[in-house]
Amino acid sequence: MDFFLYSKIGQMILAVLALLAVVAVLLGGARLADRFAGRSRTFWVAVAFAGPAAVLLGVGLIYPAIRTTIMSFMDRRSQEWVGLANYEWVFTDASALQGFINTFWWVILVPLVSTAVGLVYAILVDNSRFERIAKSLLFMPMAISFVGAGIIWRFVYEYRGAAQEQIGLLNAILVGLGFEPLRFLQDSPWNTFFLIVVMIWIQAGFAMVLLSAAIKAIPADIVEAARLDGVTAWQMFRRITVPNVRPTLVVVLTTIIIATLKIFDIPRTMTGARFDTQVLANLMYDQSFTFGNNGIGSALAVMIFVLVIPVVVFNVRQMIRNREVRGA
Repeated sequence: MDFFLYSKIGQMILAVLALLAVVAVLLGGARLADRFAGRSRTFWVAVAFAGPAAVLLGVGLIYPAIRTTIMSFMDRRSQEWVGLANYEWVFTDASALQGFINTFWWVILVPLVSTAVGLVYAILVDNSRFERIAKSLLFMPMAISFVGAGIIWRFVYEYRGAAQEQIGLLNAILVGLGFEPLRFLQDSPWNTFFLIVVMIWIQAGFAMVLLSAAIKAIPADIVEAARLDGVTAWQMFRRITVPNVRPTLVVVLTTIIIATLKIFDIPRTMTGARFDTQVLANLMYDQSFTFGNNGIGSALAVMIFVLVIPVVVFNVRQMIRNREVRGA
């Protein structure tokens, strides 16, 4: 116990010292930069402010990424080279294929539905009397962690035998209306879609906030000109609102896609990733930490990384294109 206590204290001391060292480097670099002029000063300013971040990025992201990639070609104990055997398992094992299928549905439905709900909601409550209250209600789930949301919705979906009293909200309503209770979290494949609803519930508020800000940034003269031309509500939405908020739509979609590819908490909390609700991130965790198979776990981590890359590249290209349009 004393050793554990001292080790924790030592870790805290090291963390404080590291923080002080970063601050000292920033201050020292800033003072050093003041002594140089022109390009030299620009270089030292970049070193002073971007240097510590680059070091932390290398230690916390680049090195682990390289190490994980190497481990993905090794055996479960990371001792022997096995080539592509781990990736062969990823693309042939039944549980892995189920994880790919479920992740596909997550990535398709969550971003599209969340963004659609957020956009429609933002348009409906824009400049309304109760706009602030309405936005707060939809945004409120964003303040709840994924684990907390999973626990809440697990009680909503709770199922007990037909002869028992139902404590789940949805099944209590169904029984009250004279229907049989449903196994929301146990029956595949519909249980995956009921889990997806939880993620949509959380992300819709995020989409609504960003899109609402984009809608308010639409120039008033464009809106007034469209109204004077007698456009309908649908024409206003299709020809004025959507084109003007398109950059924000891309950011919202890509951000939610990346978050969905890494989804872990909701399936883990609500079903334990059982009943055919496995996803790639949870499968990676199980292989790495539950079964102790570092090779397959690393291969799954690499696959998730590879799937994220096209989304990030698309987002960056859209940002560059928007800057070029604005510059023109």
